[in-house]
Parts: sequence; structure tokens; C-alpha cells
Amino acid sequence: MADKLTSIQNMIHEIRGQKVMFDSDLAALYQVETKYLNRTIKRNLQRFPTDFMFQLTEKEFSDLRCQIGTSSWGGSRYLPYVFTEQGIAMLSGLLNSEIAIKVNIQIMRTFVQLRHYAFTKSDTNEQITELRKLLLLYIEKNDKRANDIIIALNNLIAQPKPTKRIGFKAD
Repeated sequence: MADKLTSIQNMIHEIRGQKVMFDSDLAALYQVETKYLNRTIKRNLQRFPTDFMFQLTEKEFSDLRCQIGTSSWGGSRYLPYVFTEQGIAMLSGLLNSEIAIKVNIQIMRTFVQLRHYAFTKSDTNEQITELRKLLLLYIEKNDKRANDIIIALNNLIAQPKPTKRIGFKAD
């Protein structure tokens, strides 16, 4: 199961500030053709507002292909659709096969795991901040050497310096 979650994690991309999966990746997981998946979606467009699903622009698709190096979509003639977590959940009602249900459960678990990791990281920063406050009180009353510990804690919770992002930047 861990391998399946890892492979699904590798299919999740960040585009326009949202975690999304491509129509072709979902079709492969659901063991259907991409054109069948897209046809089903087009018949039910009212279920997929833009915060559930959107189509990449030519520039986004071109930038993404340059970033990856080769097209993993086999030279598709159409711009791919991408789905947010909510869009993928909506798909489960449309693709009512046993495979689709099992795959959807795995995808939802992966998104939950990613969200849990993000929350855990922020919780750790809060714990370090609280520990730092306690050490400051201790320094005032007892030991000046604890200042080194405060500096180390400050370095741990400091926001990382912005690095130059590789890839494209969506508008």
C-alpha cells in the first residue's frame, strides 16, 4: 500500500497554487482511456466548477513539458485537464467501477497524508516557538549559556530563504 501511495504522490503536481492530478494519470489509475474519462466529464460539466477541474493553457502545458523534459502524455492533441482533490472525489460518482472506487480511496488517502504532513510541520514550528519562550524565561533567571540554544531554535523556525523556483510560474 505504501508503494501505491508513493506512486500517487508522484502524480500530484502543483499548478496555479493547487495540488492537482492530470486526466491521463487518473485514467491510467482507473484503467480507462483518457478520452473515455474526458468524455464522461464533458457530459457532466456542471459537476466540475473551476475549483474542481480546469484545463491547462498552452503556455502552462509547454512550460510543464519543458520542466519534465519529455511529454508523459504521449503527444496529446488536446490540452490536458487537471483535477483538484474535490474534482477527483466528484469523479468517484461518475466512474462507478470497483477499480475506480479502490483507486479513489487511495488517492484520497494520499491527499490526506499530504495535508497531515503540512499541518504537522506548522505544529512543530509552534512547539519550537513555545520552547523558545520557556528558555527565554530560564535564561533571565538562571543560565546565560542557554542563549546558544535560543539561537539554534530560531534557526530551526526561521523561514527558509526564498530560492529560485525551477519550472514555470502560473499567472
